[in-house]
Amino acid sequence: MDHRIIGDRKVSELGYGGMYLSVQGRPSEEQALDALRAVLQNGVTLIDTADAYCFDTTDTGHNERLIAKAIRLYAPHPAQVLVATKGGHFRPGGSWDVNGRPDYLKSACEASLKALGVDSIDLYQFHRPDPKVPYAESIGAFAELMAEGKVRMVGISNASLEQIRIAQALIPVVSVQNEFSHWHRNDDHTGVIKYCEDEGIAYLPWSPFGGGGRAKRLGEIPAIAAVAEEHHVSPYRIVLAWLLKKSPVIIPIPCSTRSAGVLDNLAAIHVVLSDEQFAAVDSAKPAS
Repeated sequence: MDHRIIGDRKVSELGYGGMYLSVQGRPSEEQALDALRAVLQNGVTLIDTADAYCFDTTDTGHNERLIAKAIRLYAPHPAQVLVATKGGHFRPGGSWDVNGRPDYLKSACEASLKALGVDSIDLYQFHRPDPKVPYAESIGAFAELMAEGKVRMVGISNASLEQIRIAQALIPVVSVQNEFSHWHRNDDHTGVIKYCEDEGIAYLPWSPFGGGGRAKRLGEIPAIAAVAEEHHVSPYRIVLAWLLKKSPVIIPIPCSTRSAGVLDNLAAIHVVLSDEQFAAVDSAKPAS
């Protein structure tokens, strides 16, 4: 597998997002570990997680603990795996809420260090802006955590172009993780992806298949279906190949809860889209 860059680290061009292994509807631990074994034993060296990938506040850190266990069990070279976690979300009663107060973010980082079983987090990301807290104040906490050695690199998630610039004024930002799919193309229109290219910032698109039920409808988009048929592969591979060709800073982080799905996604690295096929997929529009 080829590599891409996050900060000062080389990582696999395809990563893995662990959320669906730990939220409502999650698989058994046995199935989740089997999926992670497929991830780790087939060249993936970037795994994205978060303390809020769990059922509720009684379960905080579930995904981090699960991934830490999988790395201990299955990673051929554990030190080569970059684990990117996030703080700033929490799950009261199973809902999603935000807390961007510096004291909360620092305590969340301490809990993530414990859950992951590490002394320093490879990449710590601000999960989502808190409208009640000035963005610069939240980012200031990440700067302090980095200065203390608890965090090696900092990224931001669900961020606008303005917020990226605010964060950059305070600390080196190595990654931006935003929603991006055929259903959600905001970062094309606002210039966020182009800005990340110009600044050498890795761009991690979450929910690249559209998320939830939309993922099952990828094959209903005519251009994607046609290109998938031409290559004799799944629509998922076509979407991942499109993202990899779209920009050298894009590192998709798809999630599959089954090892078969993991392997299908990873096979996208062998799909080479022609310029014509890329243009067709890039301009494809879902029905809704």
